[in-house]
Amino acid sequence: MAAQHLNPTHLHSISKIGIIGAGISGIAAAKQLSSHSPMVFEATDSIGGVWKHCSYNSTKLQTPRCDFEFSDYPWSERDNANFPSHVEVLDYLHGYATHFDLLKFVKFGSRVVEIRYVGDDSATQLSENSKYGEYGNLLTGHPVWEVGVQSSNNPNSTIQWYAFEFIVVCVGKYGDIPRMPSFPRNKGQEVFQGKVMHSMDYSKLDQEAARELVKGKKVAVIGYKKSAIDLALECAEANQGPDGQPCTMVVRTLHWTVPSYWIWGLPFFLFYSTRSSQFLHERPNQSFLKALFCRLSSPMRKAVSKFIESYLVWKLPLVKYGLKPEHPFLEDYASCQMAILPENFFPEADKGNIQFKRASKWWFWNGGIEFEDNTKLEADVVLLATGYEGKKKLQSVLPEPFRSLMLDSSGTMPLYRGTIHPLIPNMAFVGYIESVSNLHTAELRCKWLSRVVDNEFKLPTVKEMLDQIGREMEVMKRTTRFYKRHCISTFSINHSDEICQEMGWKSWRKSNWLSEAFCPYNSRDYNEEKED
Repeated sequence: MAAQHLNPTHLHSISKIGIIGAGISGIAAAKQLSSHSPMVFEATDSIGGVWKHCSYNSTKLQTPRCDFEFSDYPWSERDNANFPSHVEVLDYLHGYATHFDLLKFVKFGSRVVEIRYVGDDSATQLSENSKYGEYGNLLTGHPVWEVGVQSSNNPNSTIQWYAFEFIVVCVGKYGDIPRMPSFPRNKGQEVFQGKVMHSMDYSKLDQEAARELVKGKKVAVIGYKKSAIDLALECAEANQGPDGQPCTMVVRTLHWTVPSYWIWGLPFFLFYSTRSSQFLHERPNQSFLKALFCRLSSPMRKAVSKFIESYLVWKLPLVKYGLKPEHPFLEDYASCQMAILPENFFPEADKGNIQFKRASKWWFWNGGIEFEDNTKLEADVVLLATGYEGKKKLQSVLPEPFRSLMLDSSGTMPLYRGTIHPLIPNMAFVGYIESVSNLHTAELRCKWLSRVVDNEFKLPTVKEMLDQIGREMEVMKRTTRFYKRHCISTFSINHSDEICQEMGWKSWRKSNWLSEAFCPYNSRDYNEEKED
């Protein structure tokens, strides 16, 4: 049933297109849709998303600058080999937004609290009855969604309503809603006499407050992904000297970590980021001969993974600290979980400032943490680097029946080209699939989306889009046990090829076949000037 229209005197119709969120994806969407003068709602007082609000003092980009840039706005020091800090990333994003005059579209301090569907009943019937017909135009000539916005500075303020023909949701997977562990009765944080803080709240502390929180304290960090690793290092650096206390990382699931982008003297991109290297991996829509080749090349894929693992075990003290994963390196790369280690991480562990405890289950006691093997860890501070509930952010504002469609039976968002949900009309989602460079992934999909909006080509039928999503998901499931992260890193070039073909672009973007086969792809390869 379509929602009832609100009193038109309380409804603003300023733009055809609304964008929710002004992080990387939201700014990319605003740039590509700028001809439509979109309205961008940003809950905070700044653009940048997680780079502004979920970064620590030590947070750095995990890729070189040239792999994290917009196609038409290069870094000023593009060839600088050092990974930029989160402050430098924010400066780059602000420079981009200012250069293309995008800030005029952004309403800061505007939190979206509710979205209402006001289109015709046919779209709801489509989602409810799975009538796989045409998806339809993204701009219909009349409002389809109403967006309720409240001032972030005043939660009791009146909700302002805006009507749009089309909405782009760019609130991302990270931030806002922390994923909190659950505990048996009387074993939660209420029995703990110390302080418990999620990494999201830790990131809001200034440098002095963060240091004061952990200095001279017994700190336990829960997790072993990038945010947990950065947290542990900050704790170790704050506890130098005779009065310092060790930081203990409580690790449930191990993941491969990488010290740099060189493996046995070879650049890392040769293994997974070129067209020739990705040719070894399964992809959707491949021919019978290609599928046969992938089956026959399985030993080669395993050999590449083993080759990288051998270097990591030699270079890093993974065996010494019990941190060598049982699963292949390929599975972490294929799920975008490969973390670049800070330079001083294992040196601090060697000094005893970072310690490790493997545990699948744990809970609190009044003096710290207790584990399933009946051992106890004393702690003054417990920092939870346990991730975020990004999908709950979406479900909290979307109306039914669309809310229940956000996740399919596999627990992932079924998005065509990582952007369009075939059963949700006139709405797109940017920033929900992952790759080695999420900025590049977001920008290219926004270019594709702008051409869909302008009717430069038509989307396939709903059934065809769902079938394509299903084929991609099957590839991910066969590649990694961590498929729910919706990462396309092992077939990212093929994914981009298909997007280019739909836009009428050349899919092979390099100047010669040698570069095409052995050079990595980045955003510059998808600059529109290459189409001239």
